[in-house]
Amino acid sequence: MNKILLVETKLLGRDWIAAGLTLALPLGLLLILGQIPDLQKPDPNLGGQRFVDAQLPAQMILLALLTTAFTVLPSAMATYREQGVLRRMSTTPMHPGRLLGAQLLLNLVMALVSAIVVIVAGRLVLGSHIPEQLFGFLLVFLLGAAAMLALGLVIAAVAPNSKSAPGIGSVAMFPLLFVAGMWIPREIMPDTLRTISDYSVVGPFVNAMRDTWAGDWPQLPHLAVMLVGLVLFTGLAVRLFKWE
Repeated sequence: MNKILLVETKLLGRDWIAAGLTLALPLGLLLILGQIPDLQKPDPNLGGQRFVDAQLPAQMILLALLTTAFTVLPSAMATYREQGVLRRMSTTPMHPGRLLGAQLLLNLVMALVSAIVVIVAGRLVLGSHIPEQLFGFLLVFLLGAAAMLALGLVIAAVAPNSKSAPGIGSVAMFPLLFVAGMWIPREIMPDTLRTISDYSVVGPFVNAMRDTWAGDWPQLPHLAVMLVGLVLFTGLAVRLFKWE
């Protein structure tokens, strides 16, 4: 596993542009949207917090994570398949689970770095709050990020080539951003749409992060949905994976 991680890290370093874009987009949106005066006013729907205090950073963290999971990760795996890298790996004793696990771990670290940069930038530039329940935030992030990256591995397993992988990822990403409250706050969603959000992994992820920002421990149902998603998507990724 260590050798796989070392090789994958070197390959990621060569494709630093893709990694940089996954950070530049949410960071740029955070700093631009954070300048809107209405988003800097206390909102009763958010318990008196400003939108830039927790909601906006949480959404930008989600955007960075989904971009990594649904575009960067599937594209890299599909490229490996096209170039015959996976076919050569198939001649070794390596189990698909080890390769997928290495990809998940590496991208999880990259997503965590992005989250830290978003939080620090929000604090320094916008005066945003940082999560008061740091241990809870770390638990939520790692569990939710792993679940979404596992879903990205499912996309990587079924994408026929590197050109189609980003398209498939985008088809999955934008509906998830919608139900997570990126464009319509969850508080004003219709009941049916809010129920869908509650079981979408991304909805519990954003809600649980907001809880940790307020100093509360994440709710058990939110953690349970993310855990179920992680187990389900990981199993699907391993089952559907093809070397070529």
